[in-house]
Amino acid sequence: MLTKFFSILVLLGAASAALASPQIQHWQAPSGARVYFVEDHGLPMLDVTVNFPAGSGFDVAGKVGVASLTYGMLDLGAQNLSEDDIARKLADIGAQMGGQFDNDRAGLTLRTLSSATEREAALDILARCLQQPLFPEAVLTREKSRLISALKEAETQPESIADKAFAKAVFGVHPYGWRVEVADVEKIQRAELESFYRAHYSAKHAVVALMGDLTRAQAEAIAQRLTASLPTGDADTHIAQVLIRIKPSEQRIAHPASQSHIMIGTPGVARNDEDYFPLYVGNYILGGGGFVSRLMNEVREKRGMAYSVYSYFIPMQQPGAFQIGLQTKKEQADESLKLVRQTLRTFVDKGVTEKELRAAKQNIIGGFPLRIDSNKKIIDYLGMIGFYELPLTYLDDFTAKVDKVTTKQIRDAFKRRIDPDALATVIVGAPEAATGK
Repeated sequence: MLTKFFSILVLLGAASAALASPQIQHWQAPSGARVYFVEDHGLPMLDVTVNFPAGSGFDVAGKVGVASLTYGMLDLGAQNLSEDDIARKLADIGAQMGGQFDNDRAGLTLRTLSSATEREAALDILARCLQQPLFPEAVLTREKSRLISALKEAETQPESIADKAFAKAVFGVHPYGWRVEVADVEKIQRAELESFYRAHYSAKHAVVALMGDLTRAQAEAIAQRLTASLPTGDADTHIAQVLIRIKPSEQRIAHPASQSHIMIGTPGVARNDEDYFPLYVGNYILGGGGFVSRLMNEVREKRGMAYSVYSYFIPMQQPGAFQIGLQTKKEQADESLKLVRQTLRTFVDKGVTEKELRAAKQNIIGGFPLRIDSNKKIIDYLGMIGFYELPLTYLDDFTAKVDKVTTKQIRDAFKRRIDPDALATVIVGAPEAATGK
């Protein structure tokens, strides 16, 4: 069965033509859950995601880490199923269960064959994990120990040190800027996980996405089956507002690493923001387009100061981070930092050229089919569209909206959103002193 399953997975990469423009169906289940469904019978496969507004942004002060541990233990024991039972039964039917967790959302994913026997067995496991998690005390103790060990190890890694300092510098006391500490984990109790689960994993806030070899009637039955017995909690699904304009800051953190790890940024854009597409296309030109980006050209190609330099926006419910990052030799960290700042300032002040915009549009639009060329990619989009309540035509509209972006829109959007004089800067493995900005 496993051989059959993974042979089928290999075929997923070829299943693009029929799904170039997936038709998304949407309804509300009797449980209250919002459901998004793409029917496709090209492969005998079913992909499912069930998401909740239960990410780390819903932690509260003094209980940081509760959201992530609650999510992490959903599939580590459910009604009449130990974690070993779950793993063994999934392996027996060739199914895969995973999950996703970020600042905004948390949930489980399932990939299984669509044949009745395998599908029903897999859905039974998913339904129990979602609706009847046990949060076993012994497993919690083990997971806390594992997480504490990982956090202690991360405290020595320059990438982790930089991420933690950068998040705090950009978001301050906002939950988006919190990172779990050893002390946070040590005091988490099982009752807190149960309480968080009951409050945040409610049926009326669930978002179910289904993709694959199902009929509409089957999809409706599955969505209800997965959500009918969820809690009735009524926790607020809105995350506190992010302070958009931050004060400039610079942290230089000593580290024995041979290279300096540099992060620069500020709060950027929310998922539903009207500036999303101008910022997306503009950032492709600035630092999101790999070797064709300005940052890569200035920092790597012209001067060889870094192997890679990038920029990106992380659109969330609230504005997530706009971030520029690179690694460079310690002795040229200050020079690299100065160059990056100059490149960003020029970009914000002067915008992009028509030639740059044409090339960016061609690359983005030309590469778009690769974003939806497998069931896995489509289910990811389906979950995102559902969770953030984006238009059902989002995938159909994407390339058209990219094509409509103008140089003026990019310049205006970056001027509104990115202030080169109000950025957070973190350098881990920094030189002893700055030689200038």
